[in-house]
Amino acid sequence: MTRLTGVVAAAAIIALSLAGCSTASESPGDESTSDGAFPVTIESALGTAEIPEKPERIVSIGWGTPDIVVALGETPVAIEEDTWAGDDDGLLPWLRDAIEKSGEQLPETFSVYPEIDMDAVVKADPDVILAPQSGLTQDQYDVLSQLAPTVAYPDAAWQTDWKTQISTVATALGQTDAADELIGGIETQLADAAAEHPEFEGLTFAYVYAGKPGELSVYLKGDPRVDLLTALGFELDPAVADLQPAEGTFTATIGMENADMLSDVDVLFTWYNSDDEKAAVVEQELWQQIPAVQSGAVVEFISNRELGMATSVLTPLSVPWALDEYLPLISEGVSHVDG
Repeated sequence: MTRLTGVVAAAAIIALSLAGCSTASESPGDESTSDGAFPVTIESALGTAEIPEKPERIVSIGWGTPDIVVALGETPVAIEEDTWAGDDDGLLPWLRDAIEKSGEQLPETFSVYPEIDMDAVVKADPDVILAPQSGLTQDQYDVLSQLAPTVAYPDAAWQTDWKTQISTVATALGQTDAADELIGGIETQLADAAAEHPEFEGLTFAYVYAGKPGELSVYLKGDPRVDLLTALGFELDPAVADLQPAEGTFTATIGMENADMLSDVDVLFTWYNSDDEKAAVVEQELWQQIPAVQSGAVVEFISNRELGMATSVLTPLSVPWALDEYLPLISEGVSHVDG
């Protein structure tokens, strides 16, 4: 236990804190495995994970990874709690349902804000720590790697695309071949949904957030929210397609003063934490001047955090859970498109 005690002490000194929240990467980390055999080596932006044998005790940090682990037939022993959309135990409903149906024990949850609960991670006694879609810092990675091989993101925080995330998790668990099946399953579901809604095809969109008066941020290509919509046939509007995310985030901040960038958007997607937050946004004159807002071609979540989170990740568990509720909302917004 000396090594673990030293890690906890180091964590207290470093004052760990997760950064930002998520877009995507175009290429996976350098991964090496042979037919799922171990050892496995996975390169990331923060370091190299050497996984000597099949992990039995899996810990995850960040978004979406627990879903992938469960879809691969494993159950994490501990995961980051979801304080935004999770239940009283910090679990998302589709994850809880899948684990309960499998008969496995639900994972413990631990906090990561404002600091990672390192005592909880130590208690979980991990064989591997999976964080391919997260905001881990280098200091955090260095400490976690003393506990167990730690798999971070391949390029930048919160910018791992969903296919790379699935491939990375599958490789870490020695199930490389299964990744293609999971990815193909999601692609088929989205293609089927697109075929059922040909009215989505070719419509331009922007997905934005304007939480406070004067603020306006745009989600970008590679973010699961955006990738989901393009898979359904929408096209990211050219005015925002080439924007770059701020470091450690998954959005580009343009400010409400640049709301005219959205003038040619057919459908506007957005979300609010509450009715009061929405009221503060929609009363702004610059917001009201956006053509999609004027026509009512807006798809919005208000306080529906579970659906908001289900459409913020693309996983084998979240996609089927989300589509039944999401597609009618989209159709309603599309029905207001001018012309």
